Amino acid sequence: MTQAVTEIKRCFPQLEVLADLKIMDAGYYESEMAFKAGADYATVLGVTDILTVKGCVDIANKMGKKVVVDMICVPNMPERIRQLEEVKAHILSVHTGADQQTAGREPIEDLRVMVEHTREAGISVAGGINSKSVAKYVALNPDIIIVGSGITHNPDPAKEAAAIKAAMRKGA
Repeated sequence: MTQAVTEIKRCFPQLEVLADLKIMDAGYYESEMAFKAGADYATVLGVTDILTVKGCVDIANKMGKKVVVDMICVPNMPERIRQLEEVKAHILSVHTGADQQTAGREPIEDLRVMVEHTREAGISVAGGINSKSVAKYVALNPDIIIVGSGITHNPDPAKEAAAIKAAMRKGA
């Protein structure tokens, strides 16, 4: 991981780099490796122990970086948001995974809960978002909208990316 992050940062120093590590233990140590390699953000799973998240946040603050808490499969979102804000997590990310998407789930309801209960942290959303659905996410005003397979699995990725961008501008 560190070599890839270092190389990406070397080639594109003007861009922010996220190391999507989905840390589950040893938060301080794992995040520190990512940040030393050049990552600006590292992800930690929201279902992990709060001490792991705190370790990630502590080293991020020390190094001037940020932690993104991936909220995939978090069962009690309002309570977990409260706990994560107590340790000053930087960004909370609603995430509906690919397996959940095949069962018909979308991140929109979790995003509504996140928007209602988050007081300080930034909010991001990911999971099955495309040009046809992005407007409803824009309407809830998250700080970050992540689009992956909506672009990469599209037969015309450039056209889809442009359509998403246009829909986001229209909804903003």
